[in-house]
Amino acid sequence: MTEPDDGLSAVMGERRGLLNLGYRLLGSLAEAEDVVQETYARWYAMSRDEQAAIECPGAWLTKVAGRLCLNVLSSARVRRETYVGEWIPEPLPDPDEWTTGRAVDPADRVTLDESVTMAFLVVLESMTPAERVAFILHDVFRYPFADVAEIVGRTPAACRQLASSARRRVRAADAPARRRSRDAEVVRKVKRAWETKDIDALIGLLDPDATVVADGGGLVSTVLHPVTGADRIVRALAHLEDRFRDQTFLERTVNGQPGLIAQRDGVTVSVYAFEIADDRVIRIWAVRNPEKLRQWTVETRH
Repeated sequence: MTEPDDGLSAVMGERRGLLNLGYRLLGSLAEAEDVVQETYARWYAMSRDEQAAIECPGAWLTKVAGRLCLNVLSSARVRRETYVGEWIPEPLPDPDEWTTGRAVDPADRVTLDESVTMAFLVVLESMTPAERVAFILHDVFRYPFADVAEIVGRTPAACRQLASSARRRVRAADAPARRRSRDAEVVRKVKRAWETKDIDALIGLLDPDATVVADGGGLVSTVLHPVTGADRIVRALAHLEDRFRDQTFLERTVNGQPGLIAQRDGVTVSVYAFEIADDRVIRIWAVRNPEKLRQWTVETRH
């Protein structure tokens, strides 16, 4: 086994940055972790001389991880064509709310900021793999286009165009500025209205053109297509009332924003992320795919 040294510490110190990059590029913590593991496997597959010849290990690791993510994104587009129902990015709780039953190593934490809100991640899903990689590397992680070009396999000028195109997609989505305290109050009112079966209050909290998107991955039952319109959403919820009867709803942070989780016998079975504008809910993402709920599975605090 290799003895720990300053060089090893520096290399391992890149882990959190790579994980943050991978999650933003892939929208999946599980896939991001796989990419980080493969990146380090390639580093340790080299001889000491080969490692020593690399002037900036952090840049090398980022380049490898970025290319791996690009490959995953390209294959994911094909896989998602056969995905049952809608695909929603994997939701993440705040680190101190992770419920895996173990302390969360700082290196395993994803920084929850505006670049990981569910609304932002969904916009990223509309981009081509090359657009997404160029945009995230340059606009979020501030890598120069010369470095981005080496990862994407295009010229710096082409990468600049990719990022510009991605930027237009973000602007077109026109996600409203979030006001966490006010959003939390709206989410609290939604929870209260549902629990008390106050249908009028619930409809009043939804924008008339609100949309609900659900992701069961074909593993659990849920609506397969988006439901649009406040009245239709409430009717759909009423139709599913028996499913909710034995569930407990709790306020939690979802990707850095106020959200809800539903639990049955202490086990999280659904995570709800919200997009709110003018104190009304305009979009709800309901993640029920159990493979995307592993960070939420066992509630350890109340």
